[in-house]
Amino acid sequence: MTTPTGTWHVNAIKYADRNARTRADSFLFDDNHDAPHAMDYYMWLLRDGDRVILVDTGYDNEEAKLRGRPIRLDPREALEPFGLRPDDISQIIVTHLHYDHAGGLTLFPHAHLHLQTAEMAFATGPCMCHDTLRAPFTSVHICEAVTRLYRGKLTFHDGDSQVADGVSVHCIGGHSRGLQAVRVRTQAGWMVLASDAAHFYENFQARKPFPIVVDLQDMMNGFDRLYALASRPDLIIPGHDPLVRELFPQELARHICRLDLGPKRELSR
Repeated sequence: MTTPTGTWHVNAIKYADRNARTRADSFLFDDNHDAPHAMDYYMWLLRDGDRVILVDTGYDNEEAKLRGRPIRLDPREALEPFGLRPDDISQIIVTHLHYDHAGGLTLFPHAHLHLQTAEMAFATGPCMCHDTLRAPFTSVHICEAVTRLYRGKLTFHDGDSQVADGVSVHCIGGHSRGLQAVRVRTQAGWMVLASDAAHFYENFQARKPFPIVVDLQDMMNGFDRLYALASRPDLIIPGHDPLVRELFPQELARHICRLDLGPKRELSR
């Protein structure tokens, strides 16, 4: 048994991608709107001694067929290089309840969830009467989160909250009402897993908002918050940027990058 230290190993795990996209799908007010702009889909794994926390779950093959967005790896298969089985995942931080972040909750049936109160209220409230706001959610994923609540397997967080020594969540909002970023103590310093508070580096570096947005002011303020939470800008990890796989070293398998040592080179701007 390995004793936790409060300093975490952090891995980005790619399970899917969408390459038939343009910059108009990624940025509001972009001059080069019809240029190609690919997107990767990630989960993140935090490890400290024997303690393991999964950040988001990806989505499964059933959801992939429903949305016509194939996945390259089942999220359970994506974790196999770590020697982890679904039953080994006991804690999941759900950054928000969109299908690509909470679509694999049923794959990890014994995990305790960490979610912002505002996100559950948003996903189960009157805003879901609007087709546009409801589109990124899938009802069975929300029902699974509610089921965990009634099983005593969900902790609500309001704003800033500590999940473990060296791991905290911070409500950003913007993209979804209760979107939370995850701050992690690493060997390289305080790292921020932005999730969809910034899909791409360009979102927060150039202050270009992502088109799926509930509150534009919260999204713009959130870019500043990411900088404030991280020890330095290159430790802000966007939620969907393929550049992450170029900037950080591969570990264990082609779909896994190690983040906690910092990037292997500086991002060109």
